[in-house]
Amino acid sequence: MDWMSVIPPLVAIAVVFWKKEVILALLLAVLTAETLILIDTDISYVFLSPINAIERVVGTASSPGNTRVLIFSVLVGALLALIRDSGGVTATVNNLVNRGVAKSKRQVGGLTMFTGIAVFIESNLSVLTAGIFARGLFDRFGMSRARLAYIIDSTSAPVCILILLNGWGAFILSLLDSYELPASSASILWGSVAFNFYAIFTLVIVAYTIAADKVHGPMAEEEAATHTLMEEHASEPATKARFMLVPLIVMVLSMVGFMFWTGDGVLSEGSGSKSVLYATALATAIAYGLLLIHKRFTHAEAVEIGFKGMEELLPLVTIVLLSLTLGNSLKELGTGVFVAGIVGEYLPLVFIVPMLFLAGAVMSFTTGTSWGTFAILIPIGVPLIQSLGLPPSLVVAAILGGGIFGDHCSPISDTTAVSSLAAGTDVLTHVKTQFPYALVAGALTLIAYVIASIIMIG
Repeated sequence: MDWMSVIPPLVAIAVVFWKKEVILALLLAVLTAETLILIDTDISYVFLSPINAIERVVGTASSPGNTRVLIFSVLVGALLALIRDSGGVTATVNNLVNRGVAKSKRQVGGLTMFTGIAVFIESNLSVLTAGIFARGLFDRFGMSRARLAYIIDSTSAPVCILILLNGWGAFILSLLDSYELPASSASILWGSVAFNFYAIFTLVIVAYTIAADKVHGPMAEEEAATHTLMEEHASEPATKARFMLVPLIVMVLSMVGFMFWTGDGVLSEGSGSKSVLYATALATAIAYGLLLIHKRFTHAEAVEIGFKGMEELLPLVTIVLLSLTLGNSLKELGTGVFVAGIVGEYLPLVFIVPMLFLAGAVMSFTTGTSWGTFAILIPIGVPLIQSLGLPPSLVVAAILGGGIFGDHCSPISDTTAVSSLAAGTDVLTHVKTQFPYALVAGALTLIAYVIASIIMIG
């Protein structure tokens, strides 16, 4: 199959930018992948590719981890609707503005980035908390939702891969522990933090856009459109800030508790998919209970609002499901393994680390998964460390940074969809406005790895 395995993600990306329709793009990509799988196994059954595609969706949805992500995505709609229609968002915005905590665009952006950094336990929780918290503030100061999506998305994954006291760190350690390395897996992983140039550059660029209050490219056009049209997102009259703040605080704190619980007392070994689902469910129940206790809504009204919120997010939930499905199809096709093969064994030593980063970036962008990229590239990178004596932390950092690239900017990544969901913007708009920043960070990272390789490898 080899090079043909990259056709499905290319189909998805091409259709996204041609027809401006993400769901259609993902559907066609899944169909293409299933057709290629049948061609490779038994071409006489190629007409069954639509049936196989349906079964692939069913198989994806039947996975416990994927089901948790889908239920979480639906529940978020109910939570968002309850705190929005309660008037809690408006009250929180008014309080922050009146107290001088958020009195300028720079402060709003900084507060949003800080929230994303503080909630480093899980990437989806990070974007969700920061997105819900900052929506009303961005609307108040005439900042686009695309800018909000960029800030929360480009903060969450880079922070998770730099702090590592979470499921990300545990997963990578489990991959490294199966090899004999010149130092302990933990020391190599922690040593990679200083060399994870992509994550560092991405956070620096986000901080620059906030401190300078400047955006460029498609993001600038989106900001200009927001100012020109004076876009107003519907909001309820201010009531009580607790209608928003209490559910959010419960969600964040319970997420930490559930991570400890599912990890048998070890935070980094907890299940992110279980914890974020349980925390979101609890926060939704708390929001519902508060509204009933304070007689803001009746039971029937609250339920109706919740289901209306779920309905609003069904297109995004569909995107998440199809993204996960495509990832499973590409795994069977071996797309990631083929892309990883661009790292040739005859490369000059100083180019191996930059090429590992590039391979990870291309792989994660075309498959939409960072963890899948880590799982494929670490078994390729570690033998290079062992046989060629390459700096372990530098190699691991390049692989991790490459995986992060696609995780937060690929149009077929479920994280991209969740970030759009949290910010309340269109997926394609988010991808289009964020991608130039990711490319700048990626280019700087390639240069940095060449320089680091020259210095450290010679």
